[in-house]
Parts: sequence; C-alpha cells; structure tokens
Amino acid sequence: MFAVDLHTHSRFFHWSPGRPTRFDPVGLSLSTLAARLRGLDAVAVTNHDYAYTSQRRFPTIPGIEVSTTMGHLLVVGPDPPSRTRAGELTPSEVVEEAHDRGCAAVVAHPYRNSSLRDTDADFDAVELNGKNPEHVVQTRELAERLGLPLTGGSDAHYPFEVGRAYTLVDADELTPAAVADAIRGGETEAVVNLNRFEEELDRAYTRIHHAKGAMDGGGFSPQ
Repeated sequence: MFAVDLHTHSRFFHWSPGRPTRFDPVGLSLSTLAARLRGLDAVAVTNHDYAYTSQRRFPTIPGIEVSTTMGHLLVVGPDPPSRTRAGELTPSEVVEEAHDRGCAAVVAHPYRNSSLRDTDADFDAVELNGKNPEHVVQTRELAERLGLPLTGGSDAHYPFEVGRAYTLVDADELTPAAVADAIRGGETEAVVNLNRFEEELDRAYTRIHHAKGAMDGGGFSPQ
C-alpha cells in the first residue's frame, strides 16, 4: 500500500497556461520535500494543460489536469498528453486518449466549477479534493451513484498544501503504470487529513472560488 497525493502542481499560479515555466523545477523540488516530510510515498504532478516530469529521488507520477469543455479531468499514468488546449476537448475525448496511453482518468473537484458529473464519459474515479472538504459527503455520494472508486488529491499549488488529501494505492510496485492500473481497478482509498490551519485556509479558498464562480457567471472556467 502506497500513500500518493494524486493532484499537485509544480507552480504557484497559472500565469502562462499550457506550457512549462522556469519555476517548475523549483516548485517540484519544494513539493516533493513537503511530501517526504508528510510521510507520503509519491506525488502525481498534474499541471493545468501540460505535463511536467523530472528525474529525482522522490517518486513522481506523470500527469496532467486537462481543462475539458465541462471541467477539469486528471490524467495520471505512464504517458499522459504533453499539452492540451483549455476548453477544446470533451470529457469523452480526454478519457479515450487517457486509456489509449495506459493512464487513468479522474474527475477533479466535481463540485467546483465543473459539470463532468453530468456526462456519460467512462471515468475511472472521482476525486476527494483537499481544497474542498466541504464537498466530501456529496463526492462520496456521487462516486457511489456512478459506481466509481474515490481518489484523494491535495490540489496543492504551494508546498505546505501537499498531502492534505491523498490516495492509498494498493499496488505491488510504485510505478506510473501500477498506479494507473490500481485506480482503474478500484484499488484505492481516499484520505482527507486537514490540520486546523488547513481548515481555516479551506474556508478562504471556498470564499475565493465562490467569488470567482460569480465573476465567471456561475459556469465552468478553464482556469
């Protein structure tokens, strides 16, 4: 059993979506250090619309957070798409490509700026997101209704956020292919573990996302 944060970012902000920046190596180094300190075994690097990986001692799982036409979809595994264009691909198109590449497709934060839960795409799992513990009950009910397993991801953009939600992955080895297979096979357990500071931070995130949703007209925003 491995503890893996399946939703992290190697950058603080989305100032240039869809491509790597000079900050990515620094951000990933800080994130993996935080993950090690929190007792995790690995992190998945899932930047918005581009994949970024780097060889390092702490295990990292390749991934990408695709901005589909209806919300954000995590693609995790050995060969995620290197780049995507925000708002261009449908959920079904992303899932099909993910499976063709030996990856798993996970619905990210299903109750924040997303309508993925209303599609009939062949998702592999639903995420309990570390930024939205107020949605835990709804998300568990959604996963049960869809007959899908749950994963956990912190959605960390800053190192101190890593590990506030993570996934227990039942696999024989800690490789991208094994992690993807475990997700697709339902061999995962989602964990949300917030300390008092993170609970207060979540309340701030919730206010920010509500305000952003209002400014976006209440619909899905690619970023």
